[in-house]
Amino acid sequence: MMTTTNQKMEGKRGEENHSKNSTLSSSKVEKMQGILDEDSTGGWDKCWEQGLTPWDLDQPTPVLLQLLDKETLPKGRVLVPGCGAGHDVIAIANPERYVVGLELSENAIKRAIEVSSSSPNAKYFEFIETDFFTWRPTELFDLIFDYTFFCAIEPRMRASWGKRIHELLKPDGELITLMFPTDDRDGGPPYKVSVADYEEVLHPWGFKATSITDNELAVGRRRVCDIF
Repeated sequence: MMTTTNQKMEGKRGEENHSKNSTLSSSKVEKMQGILDEDSTGGWDKCWEQGLTPWDLDQPTPVLLQLLDKETLPKGRVLVPGCGAGHDVIAIANPERYVVGLELSENAIKRAIEVSSSSPNAKYFEFIETDFFTWRPTELFDLIFDYTFFCAIEPRMRASWGKRIHELLKPDGELITLMFPTDDRDGGPPYKVSVADYEEVLHPWGFKATSITDNELAVGRRRVCDIF
């Protein structure tokens, strides 16, 4: 399902740049975590306001673009929870797919509207500032795409996440979730996740994994793609 990409580093200069970028990213993560420790809800908006968004790729998720290119995504209504600046929402939207991007942060929504202002498919998507766990749409979804959302919520909220996915997805709908991070760690966000963590909260609702694969197009160590 996935193919490798050519992302070679060129000599010592490439290694030094990679190290520098990793250090900057770690610093942003630490500052982000400090803000969220003080305010677990409003802190996300503060992070967007201050530009502390190390999860934001400033482009659509590479593996998503591959799935779109292969025309393997379901058609119909699509939900992207924790959509951030909306790059994935914009990429998915077309006459065959209407996409709803959810965000808790007002500043993220403003950024998403700015990023999408020139999109030719603007009538096929919308951004809503709301809480994923309390939002009640009038229609269910054919596809839910979750990337850096599950890992951002506190582990105690994961069972509620599973319930909401079940409530929002059509009975024959599809969930695509990219697992990250999968390394050993304490605290977060991002919080450590595993296949077992997803199975624990999704199996009670009748979900079954149809595909679990290494994501060779992933940025950095964001490697695994699950489809339920």
